[in-house]
Amino acid sequence: MSVPCVAVERERGEAVRERLADADALDGDHEIAVDGDTIYIPVTDSEAVPVDLAPTIVERDAAERDRPRTPAAILGYEPSLERLGDIVIIDEDDDERAREIAEAVMASDVPCETVLNRASPIEGELRVRRWDVLAGDGTETVHREYGHEFALDVAEVYFSPRLATERHRVIEQVAPEETVVDMFAGVGPYAVPMAGRGADVVACDLNERAVEYLRENAERNGVGDRVTAIAGDVREVADEYAGVADRLVMNLPHSADEFLDTAVRLAGDDCVVHYYDIQHEDDPFGPGARAIRAAAGDTYDATVETERVVRSYAPHEYNVCLDVRLTRA
Repeated sequence: MSVPCVAVERERGEAVRERLADADALDGDHEIAVDGDTIYIPVTDSEAVPVDLAPTIVERDAAERDRPRTPAAILGYEPSLERLGDIVIIDEDDDERAREIAEAVMASDVPCETVLNRASPIEGELRVRRWDVLAGDGTETVHREYGHEFALDVAEVYFSPRLATERHRVIEQVAPEETVVDMFAGVGPYAVPMAGRGADVVACDLNERAVEYLRENAERNGVGDRVTAIAGDVREVADEYAGVADRLVMNLPHSADEFLDTAVRLAGDDCVVHYYDIQHEDDPFGPGARAIRAAAGDTYDATVETERVVRSYAPHEYNVCLDVRLTRA
């Protein structure tokens, strides 16, 4: 069967295999093969392959291999798991069941150093939660997403790997030489890849620890010169960056509407706003669209270009995104 493979020099094989595993791009269903001085490593998703390895992807016949041992095979049921770097996250109220799942994860073939259980909801202005460490040590990791690396500590910053597809959708819209303001940037999952596409990014966050990781991640991904990281409330720097933004990211869905006046101040003559909201299923997009138009007033024409349900948030509630173009009237 023909599958996509990363083809590299044989001596680089193990290092490349580890990178592909870290990026969740390794195809565990097909065998790695060696032909002469070249090793062929099957991959599941070409888009998940680190960008510097993308030119090495070729199509090649690969033999199927035995499937890896999974936690479900050990437990006899399918546990709910979430991968974040080398951390596996579970969400179990029953302590005995949580520890049973953790033991199965560590005994399985899942690449994992630590298993965490959520010990609280997201709390406070900085949107962090408490964790129980069930296996391994610590809450810091490096997460790979669409060819970029993000160092973070889940006990100190907010980060959701479930939003990877949505982030990629927005990032793909960015053109070189744009000026982007990421108003609630966290550790940089929007800001860093946008800078990687050639944009100049101003990235703000209240969480000083998140901004430290943001700066580290910008350097880690080779875009430190294109990311201006600011620790603090974006409203306090709006005058300094008034009118500069070709694109605004407003990923603070519970309270982004409180920052729309600031967004209008930051917007340039033609600016796309990615506005995240949480609303009832009866009218998921209307409140956000109305709030944006009210903030734009007579200064801008506001055109909703995309309405997208990102995910279900709670019973009868959706996390949504509106892509809105502001054009100066």
